[in-house]
Amino acid sequence: MKTVAWMAGVSALTALAAIGWFGRRIGAEVVLGMLAPLVIAIGSWVLIEQTYRRTPERVTGLMVAGFAGKMVFFGFYVVVMLKGLALQPVPFVVSFTGYFVALHVMEAFALRRLFADGPRAPR
Repeated sequence: MKTVAWMAGVSALTALAAIGWFGRRIGAEVVLGMLAPLVIAIGSWVLIEQTYRRTPERVTGLMVAGFAGKMVFFGFYVVVMLKGLALQPVPFVVSFTGYFVALHVMEAFALRRLFADGPRAPR
């Protein structure tokens, strides 16, 4: 659960910093650009960690299925945010891309640590 707390904490702090730096006029774009990548990263991390602890051999299949689902969801999300809510495209895309990449990097480091520790019984 430390990974989830780090993901959420870093995301919230950087969103607040960006809004403080650039102003509230892009607040919705920053928050909505962060929201989907954060929720999906937390959800996928929890599923990966639980699966790895119970049946490590299923993690790869889960990650492949997750990748396919993320592609569809994120495509839909971006269209809805830009066309449906008419957000400012540049701040939204910068926020979305930044959080998407940063959260996947955090997840990669967490995976490395998880695999190095080896599977353990659920607590």
